[in-house]
Amino acid sequence: MPSSNPSSPIQSTASARTVLVIGADGFLAGYILAALRGSGWRVLRGVRRAGALREDERRCDLTRLTRPGDWLPVLAGVDAVVNASGILREAGAQRFATIHVDAPLALARACVSAGVSRYVQVSALGRPEDGEFVASKHRFDEALLALPLEAVVLRPSVVYATSGSYGGTSLLRALAAFPGMQLLPGDARWPIQPVAAEDLGALVARALDTGARGIYDVGGPEPLSLRAYQNAWRRWLRIDGTRAWQVPEALVSLQVRIGEWLGRGPVGTTMWRMLRRGNTTAPQAGARLRESFGIAPRGLDEVLAAHPSQVQDRWQAQLYFLAPSLRVAVVALWLLSAWAGWATPVAEIERLAADTALAQWAPVALARATATLDLVLAVWLASAWRPRWALALMGLSVAAYTLVFGALLPGLWLDPLGGLAKNLVLLPALAVAWVLAERR
Repeated sequence: MPSSNPSSPIQSTASARTVLVIGADGFLAGYILAALRGSGWRVLRGVRRAGALREDERRCDLTRLTRPGDWLPVLAGVDAVVNASGILREAGAQRFATIHVDAPLALARACVSAGVSRYVQVSALGRPEDGEFVASKHRFDEALLALPLEAVVLRPSVVYATSGSYGGTSLLRALAAFPGMQLLPGDARWPIQPVAAEDLGALVARALDTGARGIYDVGGPEPLSLRAYQNAWRRWLRIDGTRAWQVPEALVSLQVRIGEWLGRGPVGTTMWRMLRRGNTTAPQAGARLRESFGIAPRGLDEVLAAHPSQVQDRWQAQLYFLAPSLRVAVVALWLLSAWAGWATPVAEIERLAADTALAQWAPVALARATATLDLVLAVWLASAWRPRWALALMGLSVAAYTLVFGALLPGLWLDPLGGLAKNLVLLPALAVAWVLAERR
């Protein structure tokens, strides 16, 4: 009988077999990859990004691979497939129908043609009426099980990890870690059955090594309220205080709708609807997992007790809201700088530059040019497209301004308002913003 502890090493006879994991750059996939390697599989990572591929990677752009024939070259030498891909909201060519149904179904049909018999699908626990994210996942689940494959569908509740977080779980951890008191959406009465990412990875590995077939709900041993979930994380982070402020549901709903309209944010309307309805498994789901795979997910308290938090966990949680606040502040500062550069009268610019080396540098044109640059950089950073590039150029421009004006107008260092001296704080602030721009 296999161990009931998903974190223990899994013995397998899969040493000579190869598994292709679709969506290998995702948060969940990292834990799945680790579990598969630990159980002896040779892993091929299916990735969407362009550029040179590593030896263990195969390009799998689901927006393009929508026919079985497209997948046959990808399946060369593959013995099993795990699909951990998915999108929370549609954007551009990434549509729910394509990413969740058409492409993975084409892959499954190609598996039938290529003789790849094992297929594990990481789906989502919920109801189709919750939204197209869930509905499209479930449409594929049913289509997959209609094919002549040894297919297992795992439908997890809220997935978390002590070693990191992403998306909605990052938001929940940040709310739990809020200074002074934690923030709760509504009264946080809704039940969930959170599952550790490591446990989900272990179940995926076991699913490839058994003859099981069908749909399995995946969640912790018992439902717990969102409030209890948040309290557990606050204790784990070693943050004092049990006070909580209940953010009105109407306000949360408004924020979710704004995020959906902007096409960004960790929680979309589907996730918010699922959370309020409750996200729990079917009765006896854990017993069914043990019967089929020999293991079942551990409880939240057990997982947290096994992995004590460190200071970087508190940093991550409490920087969650500071990162976007810092970016907004930087954008506002650059916009104000651009406005000042264009609004300052010509006579005032010439007066400030008089009797200095800058008088020979066409100061009015220089002021207007730097203002235009500030405006371009502010708009660039606000667009969220390659923010690290924008922040790097901002840092270079501040460093250049500081060196040039500090050398040519040394009196500015003693300006009562700290015109140049403030740059000594601004430069490391930009460096921090550059680091925090990496959200994955």
